[in-house]
Amino acid sequence: MDLKQKDRLAKLTISAVAMIGIFILIFTLMFLMKESFPVLKSVTLKELLFGLYWYPTYSPPEFGMLPLIVGSLAVTLVSSLIALPLSVMVSIFLSEVCPRAMRNFMKPMLEILGFLPSVVLGFIGMVTLAPWLQNAFDLVTGLNLFNASLLLGLLIIPITGSLADDAISSVPSDIRDAAIALGATRQETITRVVLPAALPGILQACLLGMMRGIGETMVVLMAAGGAAIIPKSLFDPIRPLTSTIAAEMGETPIGSPHYHALFFAGLLLLLMTLILNFATIWIERRWRWQWR
Repeated sequence: MDLKQKDRLAKLTISAVAMIGIFILIFTLMFLMKESFPVLKSVTLKELLFGLYWYPTYSPPEFGMLPLIVGSLAVTLVSSLIALPLSVMVSIFLSEVCPRAMRNFMKPMLEILGFLPSVVLGFIGMVTLAPWLQNAFDLVTGLNLFNASLLLGLLIIPITGSLADDAISSVPSDIRDAAIALGATRQETITRVVLPAALPGILQACLLGMMRGIGETMVVLMAAGGAAIIPKSLFDPIRPLTSTIAAEMGETPIGSPHYHALFFAGLLLLLMTLILNFATIWIERRWRWQWR
């Protein structure tokens, strides 16, 4: 087999894998739409999205998802505020400050932490962090938004930090050498040259970390409190969309309005992650256009 045939085979293989991925995504979207839209026969879209009460087993049932949506957005936002600055600082340290021998040890450890089972963190949040929060701040319960956000931040840091480190490390060394040759200090080179050049990759890493947070299930199921209310403080319990699906789907009659409402919650989650994904693609394309 000559080189052209190998290139053609590789291209066909990559195209086939990409088409399979696109087909799976389209199939998932169509399946969610098929299973979620029947709930609109029992409740209007406005009541579904902006209703304040989630009591799907009552008679009559109420399917207000606003507390669930706000809970998902709140825990993602708070965990991102905690994790993303730390992730960027970790990536700067690994790529620009850390000695090579230490980096060769810390980078694999950071990536390994990204595979830490979320159920382990949820268990730690339940048995250790929740009682401490309850006693330290005199709370009714330690299972709340702040607890879940701290644990979720620990899951976001390895992913975002590793990807941001790759983005910073990909900046050509010639740019650093040119800045130093012009008299810039190491700090000035990092803050004024390297970080602006790597900013699109860092932003993409942050968005991917947020996608990891918004789709997390076990941590928020075990540590968020499970109350379907709109939080008014960091120490209020919440019930995000993911934990609602995980907790209720197994006991819901197939074909019931409650069943279809849970699929509608899954559709909302998919749309949220797609929005973040499109934002990542937009940042990449805009950066490429600016550097042409």
